[in-house]
Amino acid sequence: MTRTHERTREHLAVGLVYDLRDEYLAQGYSEEQVAEFDSAATIEALEQALRRLGHRPERIGNGLTLAAQLAGGRRWDLVFNISEGLWGRSREAQVPALLEMYGVLYTFSDPLICALTLDKAMAKRIVQSAGVRTPRFAVVGSLAEVESVDLAFPMFAKPIAEGTGKGVDHRSRIDGPTQLRQVCRDLLERFREPVLVEEYLPGREFTTAILGTGPAAEVLGTMEFTIAAGAPAADYSYEVKEQCASYVQYFEMPRGALRDEVEALSLAAYRALECRDTGRVDVRLDAQGQPCFIEINPLPGLHPTHSDLPMIATQQGMAYEDLIGRIVVSALSRRGDLPCHAARC
Repeated sequence: MTRTHERTREHLAVGLVYDLRDEYLAQGYSEEQVAEFDSAATIEALEQALRRLGHRPERIGNGLTLAAQLAGGRRWDLVFNISEGLWGRSREAQVPALLEMYGVLYTFSDPLICALTLDKAMAKRIVQSAGVRTPRFAVVGSLAEVESVDLAFPMFAKPIAEGTGKGVDHRSRIDGPTQLRQVCRDLLERFREPVLVEEYLPGREFTTAILGTGPAAEVLGTMEFTIAAGAPAADYSYEVKEQCASYVQYFEMPRGALRDEVEALSLAAYRALECRDTGRVDVRLDAQGQPCFIEINPLPGLHPTHSDLPMIATQQGMAYEDLIGRIVVSALSRRGDLPCHAARC
C-alpha cells in the first residue's frame, strides 16, 4: 500500500461518540458485559491525535447522550464514532442510524453493515456468496436444534453476536456430541442469543487491517499471534485476550505467498461486506493450510499500543496520528452523499 499519509487541511469540529468502560462498571455492569467498550486512555489518545491533526474534538459520550444533543440542535462537521452499543445484535448500528437520521457525517460503516457484521453467521453467508473461503457452519437457536448440526468434529462454538472473545473459553473446541450439547446449552442461557457452530480450524491465526472504502480500500498489514503454553485456553478466548500481555505473542506475519493469500482473502471479504474507512479481518488456516475467513470487525479498537489495528499500523511504519488522519480523510470523501440541508447548502 502507499505510505503517503493523507491529512485534510480543514479544521473540523469533530464529535467523539464512545462507550466508556468505567462508566458502565460504575453502573453495576460486569467486566465481561463491558469488555468491548473503550478505556479512558483510548479516548484521550484519540482526542489528542485529532487535535494534533488540527481539528477541534469534543467528547460527546454514548449513544443516548448523542441522541439528546442532536435533539437539542447540536451539530458537528464530523462524528468520530466508536460506540459499540449495549443491547441487541444491531447495537453497533444504533449510533450510525441516529446520525443518518439527522444527516450528520460520521466515520466507519453504515447501519446495515454494522448490524450485518456483528451477526457472525450473516457475515459468513455474504462472504461465502462472494467466493471467500470460510469453514462450514450451523446456527443453533435452541437446544432442540443441536441434534440437526451436521458438521465434522472437532467443532468450535461461540455466541453469534459478541466480540472480544466473549463466550469463548477452553470448552469452545468441541470433540463430541455430548460436549456440543453442553456448550450450546450454556451459551444459550448465558447470552440469550443463537450459537454459531463451525468446523474447527487448527492452523495459524492472523488479523489483517484494511484502510479505505470500496475500490479505494487497501491492505495496511497483517499481524500473526501465538498463544503461550499454560494459557487458560489454546484458542483466542475472552480470558486470553484480557490477559494478552501474559499469554499472547504478536508479530508481523512473514511476507511471502501465504501472506499474499491471506491479505487477498481479507480484502475480498472487506469489500464484499462493504465496510468503510477501516476494519480488521480475522483469518485462520484450515487443516490443509488454506486461509479461511473467521469474522470481521468494522469498529476495531483504537488504543494506540494495545489494540490490533494501531499495532499493525505501527509495525508498518504508520504513526497513530496518521492512522486517525487516514480514517478522517476517508470519511470526508462521503460529504457529497449527505442531503443538502445537512451539508448546509
